[in-house]
Amino acid sequence: MAKALAHPLRVQLLTALNEGVASPNELAKRLNEPLTNVSYHVRMLHDLGCIELVETEPRRGALEHYYRAIVRPFFADRDWKKLPKNTRGSISDTVLGLVWEDTAEAIKTGIFDERQDRHLSRSVLCMDEQGWEDMNDLLSETLDRAMQIQADSAGRVAKGEGETFSATVVMLSYPTPKSAKQSTAPASGTRKKRSSKKKAAAKA
Repeated sequence: MAKALAHPLRVQLLTALNEGVASPNELAKRLNEPLTNVSYHVRMLHDLGCIELVETEPRRGALEHYYRAIVRPFFADRDWKKLPKNTRGSISDTVLGLVWEDTAEAIKTGIFDERQDRHLSRSVLCMDEQGWEDMNDLLSETLDRAMQIQADSAGRVAKGEGETFSATVVMLSYPTPKSAKQSTAPASGTRKKRSSKKKAAAKA
């Protein structure tokens, strides 16, 4: 996985193939990248065991190969801790670069604020070591829940109940630099209220 995420294009490819089956040709068009580059990195992902070939179709005298992801571009805490610091830094740079690019494009095109119920917040918190661990556990649980929500959405669409659209969810937690401003930006977006009973159920 470290090798897979060491290159920005492979991160994009693995993310796209987690969203659905695609061929290198389709991925090249979607990402606006040269087909030769995409094909090379798709082979790398396949050799690294991150994707698998699901079907081939004849196209203009050749075979077009279709792949899907079999792993998520994600590290469990125990695996992340095993990586050298410079490797962690390289992967962080790659992922954050994609976050900035995605966000900038969403703002530029106006889609970032298209929905009234999108969420944006920045919170600077003070906590001890136990609080830090508890917060990271919460973020991991939230990611797992987000993946389940995606699966539930796909299930409803498969039954003809509506259609899917792409949504980007970014979560960050990191020690605040001493030089950073300690102000907290107001959260924006719609948050539905839940009864205390539902909150207790969610925690369970």
